[in-house]
Amino acid sequence: MGQTGFFRHDDCRKHDMGAGHPECPQRLDAIEDRLLVTGVGDALDRREASPAGMSELLLAHGRRHVAALRGLSEILIEEMAAGGPDHYSLDTDTAMNSHTYRAALLSAGAAIDAVNAVVGGELENAFCCTRPPGHHATRNQAMGFCFFSNVAVAAKYACERLGLQRVAIVDFDVHHGNGTEDIVAGDDRILMVSFFQHPFYPEGGSTKTDANLVNCPVPAYTRGMDIRELVEIMWMPRLEAHKPELILISAGFDAHRDDDMGQLGLVDQDYAWITQRVKDVADRYAGGRIVSCLEGGYNLGALARSVEAHIRVLAGL
Repeated sequence: MGQTGFFRHDDCRKHDMGAGHPECPQRLDAIEDRLLVTGVGDALDRREASPAGMSELLLAHGRRHVAALRGLSEILIEEMAAGGPDHYSLDTDTAMNSHTYRAALLSAGAAIDAVNAVVGGELENAFCCTRPPGHHATRNQAMGFCFFSNVAVAAKYACERLGLQRVAIVDFDVHHGNGTEDIVAGDDRILMVSFFQHPFYPEGGSTKTDANLVNCPVPAYTRGMDIRELVEIMWMPRLEAHKPELILISAGFDAHRDDDMGQLGLVDQDYAWITQRVKDVADRYAGGRIVSCLEGGYNLGALARSVEAHIRVLAGL
């Protein structure tokens, strides 16, 4: 059995959006502590992420968007050195500090590194334990705690640079992955399947009807058994038909019943079950190749347990 990679970088902890913000550095600590205590971490191939390059980011994002974030970062670094504030708010819930740009480069870079290792045969699959998350970042806008669309960058990279013809994206975050969708909609090489609470952030859920999108909005208080049925009926036939050579997962764990960010009712074992169904498809068509990237999940205990359940399946533990 091939090994499961675990991509991380200490600098992802330095990105901070202010006291009390739910997307906090402690999320990574909770996951790493859980994997240490349970021994799951011992089974993983730990690797340090490298930052994404400009040419890689431009596969998914506009040049002005990338330049604006880099410019803001440079201003923040200068202002902090002069004793000024170390935060700049992009919107009501998304802010940068002087470390955000590098953390965002590392988060996207981890996904690219993992794709290279998995497609190259060094690893069977991988989990990217990085932040900031990515699936709300559109081609030209940072939003929803996200700056670059890590999974969309990785998907475009797999197609454009590695020559893959069929990639699938699975998004099980409680929020709709509007940024990923904005970037991959209409690209028939990339199938995106998702469920998300609706109506909910971001406004409008999905407004696109492209054939490569399988969007499954569900009402608040939907429980795990209903989600499992939806996966079987809505996701699995499309994934089987697509025959992906690589599966990317936007692994958000805020649909957990203990997570106040949303109102869905999943539990740890629902994430294990979804992961196993995705793994079944990857084993049939992709040689087991999966790259999973951390998105949401804000109740630290539920997040850590759910990531453990997710990685246990990936690693065959």
